[in-house]
Amino acid sequence: MKPNRYAPLLLVLFACSPEPEPVPAFEPVADVKQLMSTILEPAAEVYWDAVGWIIDAKGTTELKPANAEEWAAVRNAAFVMAETGNLLMMKGRAPDNDAWMAMSKQMIEVSKRAIAAADARDPDAVFTVGGDVYEACTACHARYAVGTLRPSHSGQ
Repeated sequence: MKPNRYAPLLLVLFACSPEPEPVPAFEPVADVKQLMSTILEPAAEVYWDAVGWIIDAKGTTELKPANAEEWAAVRNAAFVMAETGNLLMMKGRAPDNDAWMAMSKQMIEVSKRAIAAADARDPDAVFTVGGDVYEACTACHARYAVGTLRPSHSGQ
């Protein structure tokens, strides 16, 4: 048998190949209900409450962030919503790999639009995207958490 003249080169290349990085072991701490009530819901409330109107006997009062700190809070809330979509997809949280994953990815996508609206400091866009966030939440709850829907959304 003839020795392979490329064997020393292959040995050097193989020996110099970096070891694969170990995959970090993620450990969910909160269950889905806790994740929703302690992380996603408070962030969504900040986003939804950032822009709107109060119409009363005195007239119309427009609500919108008034300074850089308030806009940063809206932006931060949108990032929390987006990253919660990733947390919902962690092993051990998804009841299925079809609709759950699609809805979690939808939360990420709509939240990226929420981030862009906050970055633009555009109250109308924040209001509009806030409605889209609400629709994404309601669609998921209609499938996985029917008991959390208001009567007008649960078909009652």
